[in-house]
Amino acid sequence: MTVYESPDVLSDDRPPAVDLDAWTRHVVRCHFDATSGSPFWLKRRGSLGFDPFDVTRYAELAQFGPLTQDVLREVDPVDLLPQGLPRPLTGPVYDRAGSSGRPCRILQTGAMREHRAAWRERGLREAGFRPDGTWLYAAPGGPHPAGQGSGQTALAHAAVVYGIDLDWRWVKQLMRQARLTEVNRYVDHLVGQITDVLAGAQVDYLQTTPALFQALVQRRPDLAAKLAGVGLSGSRVLPAMYRQFTEALDGGVVGLTYENAFGAAMGLPAEDGGAVLPYLPHYPQVTMTVVDRNDPARIVEYGKVGQLRLTLLHEDLFLPNVMERDQAIRHRTGPGRPCDAVANIQPLQPTWAVPEGIH
Repeated sequence: MTVYESPDVLSDDRPPAVDLDAWTRHVVRCHFDATSGSPFWLKRRGSLGFDPFDVTRYAELAQFGPLTQDVLREVDPVDLLPQGLPRPLTGPVYDRAGSSGRPCRILQTGAMREHRAAWRERGLREAGFRPDGTWLYAAPGGPHPAGQGSGQTALAHAAVVYGIDLDWRWVKQLMRQARLTEVNRYVDHLVGQITDVLAGAQVDYLQTTPALFQALVQRRPDLAAKLAGVGLSGSRVLPAMYRQFTEALDGGVVGLTYENAFGAAMGLPAEDGGAVLPYLPHYPQVTMTVVDRNDPARIVEYGKVGQLRLTLLHEDLFLPNVMERDQAIRHRTGPGRPCDAVANIQPLQPTWAVPEGIH
């Protein structure tokens, strides 16, 4: 097997240099190697209709077709990992899409966690969050990768981190049942906990969901204004919300991330006065683009809206063309970066059956 050195996102302040085509060839060979590949892909090889070793360019991953979450819901997460990884396997199992059915489950290896942590540290630094600040994390824990951010921030930024847990799946279940009074009571409960910490401790930064920060701004604008910044991770920050948040913080930092169990993207500087909110995937291991909702093989033009398609190209996990439940604008990343950015991410089609909730 060809040895290919994994790009290092922490080496300096420049974008990681990578040949995306070479990286694609390397990862495909990791997962289809007859003796050390991943059971999931080795079982599917005969039904692909092509030889995966003939895939020589990133664009040719389209041959795999869309990988739906319905397929991933039925997969043992261990079967997605190459058999050549040292045993016994160790690492947390994270969920995706659990609020709309049986969740997809992904086992994050140590290398995968290190990669996400490295990009998180880079994102904090580039957004303007200073090291050694005190944080409050009001984010879901348990099977959600957002929960590991508190520990990553504490280690990478020499920070003290307070924590508040939240269960957004419970909120979605309440919303499906039209139990809006209980939803509001739960939001009040969360805001009350945030208020207690912010009023009783010197906290510089808050990490939470856009909807929950919006609730704090509405209920306790005085406490929001004292923050030096807020980190927002969720599937919806609209331009109007972004402008509301920047005004509420009165010059404080607003950092954005998009993340789930499959992959993540860090926010880039807002453009056009906050009208365009771009995100850069954690490439080359995570890439994203925007496709036609009715034809997932057709990538839309830059500046156009479509469905978000994610590809995970990790030596330990290969998931091409995962169709996300979100929409976005296809956005140029600029020179030196080999993949698309995406902008203005929001739920594809929130309904009472699949409500947006508080994330």
